[in-house]
Amino acid sequence: MKRLFVAVILSTWFALPALGARLDATGINNAELGSKPPTQDKIDAVAVKAQVLLDRALFSPGEIDGKLGENAQKALRAFAEANNLAADKPLTPEIWAMLSGTSKDPVIAEYVIAANDVKGPFLKKIPAKMEAMKDLKALSYTGPRQAIAEKFHMSEGLLAALNPGKKFDRAGESILVTNVRNKQTKLTIGRIEVDKTRQTVKAFDPSGTLIGFFPATVGSEEKPTPSGSFKVISADANPNYRYHPEYKFKGVKTTKPFDIKPGPNNPVGLYWIGLSAEGYGLHGTPNPSKVSKTESHGCVRLTNWDAVLLGTSVKKGTPVVFVDQSQANQKS
Repeated sequence: MKRLFVAVILSTWFALPALGARLDATGINNAELGSKPPTQDKIDAVAVKAQVLLDRALFSPGEIDGKLGENAQKALRAFAEANNLAADKPLTPEIWAMLSGTSKDPVIAEYVIAANDVKGPFLKKIPAKMEAMKDLKALSYTGPRQAIAEKFHMSEGLLAALNPGKKFDRAGESILVTNVRNKQTKLTIGRIEVDKTRQTVKAFDPSGTLIGFFPATVGSEEKPTPSGSFKVISADANPNYRYHPEYKFKGVKTTKPFDIKPGPNNPVGLYWIGLSAEGYGLHGTPNPSKVSKTESHGCVRLTNWDAVLLGTSVKKGTPVVFVDQSQANQKS
């Protein structure tokens, strides 16, 4: 009887998913949800896998950092609601099963660093003040590590964790990266909805079906976003940023307008979607880790890759509706 009891215990233990899966390709690609979901403050194989799968399913978790933080939880909640699953917890076995079924491709893949990844030009340091940016020829990446991390929608911390000891400055070297959505992905957008309370952006097709979800930074108390319905009037890649003194941003003391040249570290990132509300738009950011976590100057801030996806998909005249949480709930 004692032997039988031990055998049952052992068989039960081996049937459970491995806890603390290794942060390598095999460990992450084979990761399964255990009895406890990942935490918000520690890189975890399950969280990496969930974030990559969400990115591919067009429920963006923002920057893929391997943690079940605020933006990953927003995306999981939206994914669950879209699939008629209970969304009271961020990651349940039902949500995990549905999410895992969206794609069978490996979530971590090998990538050979290309010559374009390391040739630059790079900026050693991004100026802290806007006025100091206006004389730069371009607001480029600060180095290959930042460029490669953004290419694969990752945090630099996760990129480093997957590739211990590597500097990412040598063309031809193999590294591990997240296997995110295809760059050629395009959406057929009928309207965009910005939730000012939840700080999210949703894209719907012409029939009203949700086809894309993105975390966002939506205005601030000092510079709130507008309310109501507007239309897209422009969509520009690699935009210049034009600062006007009437904006009165904290820390900017100029009395004359000035331009900041394009680049991923430009204040509006890699894409600008202009709205019929003068001076407002949806755009990228040089700080993807801060999306939803800091305030904006009234516009809607997205990661660069999410802004590029929306910017290359919208057309002039696409409706953009700003709602608060109560309005969004009434619609659903």
